[in-house]
Amino acid sequence: MKTCAELFASIDCTILGNAQEEVTGLAYRSDHVQPGDAFFCIVGTVSDGHGYAQDAIDRGAKVLVVERKLYLADATDVTEVVVADSRKAMAEAAARFYDYPSKDFSLVGVTGTNGKTTTTYLVEHIARVLGRKTGIIGTVGNVIGDVHETAERTTPESPDLQALFARMRDAGCEVVAMEVSSHALDLVRTWGANFAVTAFTNLTQDHLDYHHTFDAYFEAKALLFSRDYPARRVISIDDQWGRELWRRCSDRGDDVITTGFDRAAQIHPRSVDYGATSTTVELEVRGATITFTYPLVGKFNVENIMTAFGVGLMLGWRREDIAAALSDVPAPPGRLQRVPGDGGAQLSVYVDYAHTPDALTKAVSTIKELGHGRTIVVFGCGGDRDATKRPIMGRAALDADYAIVTSDNPRTENPQDIIDDIVAGMTEGQGRFEEILDRGQAIAAAIDRAEPGDAILIAGKGHETYQIVGNTTHPFDDRLVAQEALERRAAATR
Repeated sequence: MKTCAELFASIDCTILGNAQEEVTGLAYRSDHVQPGDAFFCIVGTVSDGHGYAQDAIDRGAKVLVVERKLYLADATDVTEVVVADSRKAMAEAAARFYDYPSKDFSLVGVTGTNGKTTTTYLVEHIARVLGRKTGIIGTVGNVIGDVHETAERTTPESPDLQALFARMRDAGCEVVAMEVSSHALDLVRTWGANFAVTAFTNLTQDHLDYHHTFDAYFEAKALLFSRDYPARRVISIDDQWGRELWRRCSDRGDDVITTGFDRAAQIHPRSVDYGATSTTVELEVRGATITFTYPLVGKFNVENIMTAFGVGLMLGWRREDIAAALSDVPAPPGRLQRVPGDGGAQLSVYVDYAHTPDALTKAVSTIKELGHGRTIVVFGCGGDRDATKRPIMGRAALDADYAIVTSDNPRTENPQDIIDDIVAGMTEGQGRFEEILDRGQAIAAAIDRAEPGDAILIAGKGHETYQIVGNTTHPFDDRLVAQEALERRAAATR
């Protein structure tokens, strides 16, 4: 609990009313307001929170945080705090309300288009093996010690994030690895977080429905490496965006470890032996070499391993200890995850979250390198999201021997319209793909038509246990649907 004066002491604002009004909670949705809360009137892209102020008062809000003075008949006993930016004020107030909890553990922030989830899981695993109590915040869900929770967003809204940090602090977490999305940075959800290390994986096409241009997308990611978020840095320099980040951080005098296949990187592979179930890598780490084997496959996981290795060094851990911990790291859920069973025909079925052209290309390439027969990919694109990447996804899918284009999470778009956008990029692959609108039927068709030795990649949804059609969320898990199809195939051959 804090008074208005205490909560907004570090924020440029004007308090109209009782500065000693006690605030018992923070809310940014009026339907979540509890008596005694401060309600933040957020100006969004779709709606304006100022229009919900009366509802918040009716539910017991005693403080309104506004960008303009409100004149409401029922607001005579309500304190108004006028700020220039209600979203940023909310983030700062949230950190202050919970006494800046991220200062009490080592917070690792990972951003980039692909690899965030895997990298956070790698960092968390290393820390856990080294005896630290850990936490994870990200796409797959949140983890506090051994307790797993679902998550609505990759990076929660600032009051929810700071409340989560506080729970992690109170649970005794020592290292927390967090995915940091470009949306979260642009919307200052992470403002007030105290990062020990920030890491960058890569930048490829995604979220241009929100950011509109690649440059704007990059600048949102780059915020995590700005003066607003001082930290030690780990940056992959395998693309131009990483090299630009490296330049900026170096010019500013930040402590940086670079990673990548580029031999100019401080952590880079001297040799890599790709296996069907594991990878052996000889890494050069700041002039020294270390060789180890880990149970993940593919070139993209070498990139993730290097980023996690750099984070470990920045947290003060020994090279040998990091390598030893990585030698038995489990695969994150839905990241090139093998589905049990083979349908009685030596089929290999993998589920992966790949939902960008670059990620799909890498996932298909990895499976082909494992030495199977044909590679069949089942994929779609999400509705109400970046439509410009759909034909590019279609072209990427043609790297497989055969593709089935289907539905992903269509949301409020017509699923067939999304598929039409995808196949517009597949004109050179006539005869090598087909359309099956229903995702369950598409997965079953791929498994039924596969020949002994073939590999099937089901891409786009990974760990998700739902499908969003219209405004309704239906239970749907690619892994379970595929396993059931494999069992049906196996039963039919007995």
